[in-house]
Amino acid sequence: MKNIKYIWLLAVLLGFTACESDDDSSSANEPLPALTAGSADFSNYVAVGASFTAGFTDNALFIASQENSFPNILSQKFANIGGGAFTQPLMNDNVGGLLFGGNLIQAPRLYFDGSGPAVLPATPTTEVTNVLVGPFNNMGVPGAKSFHFVANGYGNPAGVPVGAANPYFARMATSASTSVLADAAMQNPSFFTLSEIGGNDVLGYALSGGIGVDQTGNFDPTTYGSNDITDPIVFANVVDGMVATLTANGAKGAIANVPYITDLSHFTTVPYNPVPLDAATAGALNQGYAAYNGGLLQAESFSLITASEREARTITFSQSSNNALVIEDENLTDLSGLGLPNYRQATADDLFVLPLSSLIPQGYGTQIPLEDKWAITPEEQLTIKTAVDSYNQTIANVASTYNLALVDLNSVLSNASLNGVPAGSYTLTTDLVTGGLISLDGVHLTAKGYAVMANEFLAAIDATYGSNFIEAGFKADVDNYGIAYSPLLQ
Repeated sequence: MKNIKYIWLLAVLLGFTACESDDDSSSANEPLPALTAGSADFSNYVAVGASFTAGFTDNALFIASQENSFPNILSQKFANIGGGAFTQPLMNDNVGGLLFGGNLIQAPRLYFDGSGPAVLPATPTTEVTNVLVGPFNNMGVPGAKSFHFVANGYGNPAGVPVGAANPYFARMATSASTSVLADAAMQNPSFFTLSEIGGNDVLGYALSGGIGVDQTGNFDPTTYGSNDITDPIVFANVVDGMVATLTANGAKGAIANVPYITDLSHFTTVPYNPVPLDAATAGALNQGYAAYNGGLLQAESFSLITASEREARTITFSQSSNNALVIEDENLTDLSGLGLPNYRQATADDLFVLPLSSLIPQGYGTQIPLEDKWAITPEEQLTIKTAVDSYNQTIANVASTYNLALVDLNSVLSNASLNGVPAGSYTLTTDLVTGGLISLDGVHLTAKGYAVMANEFLAAIDATYGSNFIEAGFKADVDNYGIAYSPLLQ
């Protein structure tokens, strides 16, 4: 069987569609207006959020990615109008990955090896137990869910080995008993950003292929599993409490909403029908799935399921290059008592997680039906979308109540997935590797992507507080940022 892991050439890393530059729209002959902060005070900027805020990219956090994080880009713009120093809990290297007690707990970053993403063959040097002296202006904590930001002890190093604390926060928390919000608030920010609050509340469920529980109605997050979806009321209470705390002394800020997973290449790269088969292999597979294409399941007299479900569960292969994968679907009628697992062939409505790509050539999805963890069915997608829509409504309400700038990151990524986003000299899309917006892990942004995100924040800040970063020519020049980090950068 043809290996379909990734079929890309190194040249595609530069293969973008040229477009008109989005740099300053003012004519070269017209002077730009003087920069003004409007009603905002950028003297002490603190960023609170998860992986996007930290600068996570290519499945890791490392010095270069942190320096290209959207909050660091913003701080450079704020420095032109009275913004102060912006400190970050920098990693030890550009390898990425983490050690705990000398043991590897987070792998190095990904790089493009000429055919696809690969793990950098290097050894991380960042040791979690070597706690930095904080607090830091960048309070981005990769992996944090909404309720983690207010959880005391989330940065306790003793809790890291048992999953009770976050290793990224453990290396920068001011004490073992503090919370992310407490360390942010103690800095008394004059301006703050909140981003990806809610992203990880659904991302774990999506990355696991829907292996988790929708906890709607359960208001006790201490009982949640790592792949569960957070109750919308729990989320709303956390977000409102965070903003109330950060604005208590008059600070202003901006908050971003949550994107849909269908706009992330981790979930859209693997097609539902990627399997090439010759006639002999297709025939052998059809014989193996005889119960699903001509046996008891397909008999007209079989009355335990409807005709439409019987059709949906039909499994057939042919001599072609686009045979559909076979998946296990828990939403089908349980026929295990008859010795018939809940198998069906995938459709264009199903999504698949990116790691599956390397397993398909080994027979996964054909000889070996896919477990639920590899696919996100339409029912699971709806569960995720319902949660995201609820979170985003809360974020919009909180932004309105507290007069915050609202950054519609959801629309930005949706537009990028459909039409591309003009940025500098390129049109960026969410395609893996070739798109330029999403990094090699399929979830987090590239440096160019974070520059785009910074500009979205600046535009929202201008519109809300009367500043004029965009008009005065202080937006980030996306052309100055890359989409791939060299494997030599270590």
